[in-house]
Amino acid sequence: MEFFRKLFGGREAPITDSATTAPLSDQQIESILHSKEVQFDLQQLMAASGQSVGKQRELNEDSLFAITTTLAGNSGSLPFGLYIIADGMGGHQYGEVASNAAIRTVAGHIVRKFQPYLFNLKPTPPEESLQEIMQAAVKEAQKTIQSEAPSSGTTLTAALVLGQQVTIAHVGDSRAYNVFSDGRIEVITRDHSLVKRLEELGHISPDEAENYPHRNVLYRALGQGEILEPDIFTVAFPQTGYLMLCSDGLWGVVAEQDMLRMIKDAPNLERACQNLVEAANAAGGPDNISVIIVQLVG
Repeated sequence: MEFFRKLFGGREAPITDSATTAPLSDQQIESILHSKEVQFDLQQLMAASGQSVGKQRELNEDSLFAITTTLAGNSGSLPFGLYIIADGMGGHQYGEVASNAAIRTVAGHIVRKFQPYLFNLKPTPPEESLQEIMQAAVKEAQKTIQSEAPSSGTTLTAALVLGQQVTIAHVGDSRAYNVFSDGRIEVITRDHSLVKRLEELGHISPDEAENYPHRNVLYRALGQGEILEPDIFTVAFPQTGYLMLCSDGLWGVVAEQDMLRMIKDAPNLERACQNLVEAANAAGGPDNISVIIVQLVG
């Protein structure tokens, strides 16, 4: 645990003057910047986000949260990330209040649970399972919204990344995707919408679902009803790929293959997020747009 002793206090390491430095040449810098085979000795998460009010809305009812950290030392590395997108329900009072309360409540609950593990000299992992922690966080958010923004509602898609595992808590029709380097993109959440339910029951086809007149009607949302049943599950982080969370302001107007192409062609995650936001706005921007992309390297 030498890493933790140095980070939080302890005996200072002796200072030596045996190390020498020299500036890199222009050729060396170019070689590093344009290398196609970057090797990462340390396993870590990289993340970026993007958001826009869109072209047809005056108020942004989307909220997002992203936190990424890594603890590393002789005992190994622990990538830790928490990513949340919430889309306040249009047509309800205080939709923006509901989405903001959702991400703050869920994030606060989870971070408090992991604070002793991440920041204490003698770390103790939470007693509950990751899925139990997510369940309790969503339940707390439900109570907060019903108290602070009654008659409102919001979607919630949260991803807790610990090492190579992703635990998802999901309510509504924001989405989480696995984006694979071999050219596949896969929705890993299930829309809690009327149109999706009709499609699942076989009453309408996928093509009919795309143009269904009541696509935005949800049968399950955070802050609505007395009993809430979020979808909570754990999956492996997509190796050599990406995890993407987004609101329907993106996936509802940009085709999956177009999203995949923009992610793969972008020089970095920040540019990928910006390209996706711009594409949604170019398609008319009928709704607020939020996106988070996460990559696990090393």
